[in-house]
Amino acid sequence: MNTFIKASLIRAIRTICQTAVAVIGTAFVLADVNWWAVVSASLLAGILSILTSVATGLPEVDYEQHLYMSVDEPEDAEVEDDGQDE
Repeated sequence: MNTFIKASLIRAIRTICQTAVAVIGTAFVLADVNWWAVVSASLLAGILSILTSVATGLPEVDYEQHLYMSVDEPEDAEVEDDGQDE
């Protein structure tokens, strides 16, 4: 799986969980929780998290590494040194 997709999905899941905890925490007792509001707010937060990741990038993704990789190379392939020093 692409590093960017994996990192953005992890962020989105964390955001969804944090939003759910925050919305549930606004109810006085568990019976008063508006579950539609919890689901709605959490999903919206997850979508916004993914859109923010696309718009601004992610600090945990090394974009330079992916920029110079060949299309045929797997992501975890090591770059071989040809022995020529510049």
